[in-house]
Amino acid sequence: MDFDQADTVNQAIRRLSLRHRARTAALLTPLGLHPGQEVLLLELARTGPMIQAKLSDALGVEPPSVTLMTRKLEAAGHVRRTPSPDDKRASVVELTGSGRALADRLRELWCALAEETVSGLPAEAVAELPGVLNTLAGNVTAKRAAT
Repeated sequence: MDFDQADTVNQAIRRLSLRHRARTAALLTPLGLHPGQEVLLLELARTGPMIQAKLSDALGVEPPSVTLMTRKLEAAGHVRRTPSPDDKRASVVELTGSGRALADRLRELWCALAEETVSGLPAEAVAELPGVLNTLAGNVTAKRAAT
């Protein structure tokens, strides 16, 4: 690939990433959330209570990030942290009633954001998009792990 093509690809990915995150932030602000917190809440809604270390793995973020997010979400009343019955050093994170209600609202918001993002694309392209994007993410992850 020559530089012009590489630049076009990289700039398009960068623009999409920045704009998607900014749009996400704008949609989350009225809910009192910051980007990243929504995926934590949605993951707990999907899987149920989990220890913070597993939550970190599921989200693909560092444990200190999960600790900070859970503290903020706990202070807002959306999650509860309790000591793990199996490992007293670990905390189990679970949604509260407020968190479950917020997760329901986030599902609606997530659907609207996805529809907004893929607007104008043919259904076939939309169906292929997760696979393409996951391949791209995997390519970057594999290269980062190798260096």
